[in-house]
Amino acid sequence: MPHSPEEKKRAITRLRRIRGQAEALERAIAEGSECGPVLQQLAAMRGAVNGLMADVLEGHMRESFGHADCSVDSVLDAGHARMHEAIDETVSLVRSYLK
Repeated sequence: MPHSPEEKKRAITRLRRIRGQAEALERAIAEGSECGPVLQQLAAMRGAVNGLMADVLEGHMRESFGHADCSVDSVLDAGHARMHEAIDETVSLVRSYLK
């Protein structure tokens, strides 16, 4: 879960955008829109949800495994550095998978 005020605000903003997309999709289907635009809107919604999922997952991983309160500029021991690097790589892989 997003914990900082900025993270919460960013997540809520994304959720509101997704809600707007869902409402637009509902209207399009109710109006009998063609399949192409409906599929395009579905793909946009999927991308928005996947982006939010990646952000929440990254926050969770950093909080659970990477000591999210450690700053990148702080002096980290070798184990901490490897953990941060592994988290960065994992987050990058997950984000590429979710695109």
